[in-house]
Amino acid sequence: MAVAQPSADMPAYAPPMAAPGYGKRSAPDQSPRTKDDFAELPARVAYIAAHIDRLPDGAAIDGKTLAKEIAMYGQMAVLSALRLLEKAGHLFRFRDRVGESGTQWAWRTYFSRTAREESWWQRLRRGDAPREQAPEPSPEPAAPVEGAAREERAPRARAYTVLAQVGLADPRLTLSAFECAQLAPLGAEWFTRGATEAELVSGLTAGLPPDIHSPGAFLRKRLIAKLPPERDHGPVGAVDRPLQECRECRVPGRPENLPGGLCKACRGGDDDEVLVGQVAGLRSLCAGIRAEMGRRRDRNPHRRI
Repeated sequence: MAVAQPSADMPAYAPPMAAPGYGKRSAPDQSPRTKDDFAELPARVAYIAAHIDRLPDGAAIDGKTLAKEIAMYGQMAVLSALRLLEKAGHLFRFRDRVGESGTQWAWRTYFSRTAREESWWQRLRRGDAPREQAPEPSPEPAAPVEGAAREERAPRARAYTVLAQVGLADPRLTLSAFECAQLAPLGAEWFTRGATEAELVSGLTAGLPPDIHSPGAFLRKRLIAKLPPERDHGPVGAVDRPLQECRECRVPGRPENLPGGLCKACRGGDDDEVLVGQVAGLRSLCAGIRAEMGRRRDRNPHRRI
């Protein structure tokens, strides 16, 4: 079965941008991204914080817009998370004068991956820390690709749900709704080949590198590289054999395809050595059967074997 893959030039996620001069502003002097970012926050809040963290400056981060972009949560949950992020020191909002006359007011919103004290934010407001440059315009996101066949929608819906929840396992893997829709066909192929939701999550989250710059591109690569082999249904009425997981990367597969409990990628190199060993063992088994038949024939030459 051919694997349904997005095209090589799959459009990148481009979030909605606010009016020039508004939207997200990144605070200066933040620590590098790590897998422990937002670890002190509840899972829901950390998930939303990770999504905001990856957005470019100038992106719209109001509750209504974020609720449309985030796959997991609605507007009430997003608004609650924004309040908690502000309380925890990751978000800072204040009113500022705008316009030539200085009589109009507008909200400014700063975000920091590194939690800050109130005094630090007030220094930033007074201009003690450098202000960020105005964001560059970003292209509008393309419409998600929808499946044409009705029978494909169920596994794609399952895949979308799993992809939306991966960020709960590690905030660095938080995907937008757009990215979940783009990657859902690849995840659906896992289910077509007999994988479970747990096996898909394990394949996507096991053995993560220290740095993940683009969760959408990273998970797309894993969905393709760790795709389980096609199921061998065998004759009608045959009992389906259970899958086994590679003990290193946890990718599912048939036991016969995981000699020593390792998949081909984790074993390294090709399978020539394994194949030679399997052939030698088969030849030895056949020789033993022939020898046993010969001994029985010698003991009873008139008996048909």
